[in-house]
Amino acid sequence: VQLVESGGGSVRPGESLRLSCRTVGTAASIYNMAWYHQVPGEERELVARISPERELLYGESVKGRFTISRDNDKNTVFLQMNNLRPEDTGTYFCNAKVAFWDYWGQGIQVTVFS
Repeated sequence: VQLVESGGGSVRPGESLRLSCRTVGTAASIYNMAWYHQVPGEERELVARISPERELLYGESVKGRFTISRDNDKNTVFLQMNNLRPEDTGTYFCNAKVAFWDYWGQGIQVTVFS
């Protein structure tokens, strides 16, 4: 099972990015899918999570700016990031979890610079 992330990059404050995470080797539909954010020296923090039933959970710092969604036909979860801030800079990791199955992507860099 692999999680393939794409869509990162460098943007200015206020701009947008859309991250994608595609599952390979398994159907995404059965998993809780999530995005985590990490900066050097700190633990990964939950950004957003979407359940198989599309129940949503967001970290406080991204509420109203980020939107998580999923397309099970494409085995893909998306993170639409609007109004990006310098503190959003870091590595974003995709996570797929159900029962004792817990998979992580390799991480993708997002840089927000003035």
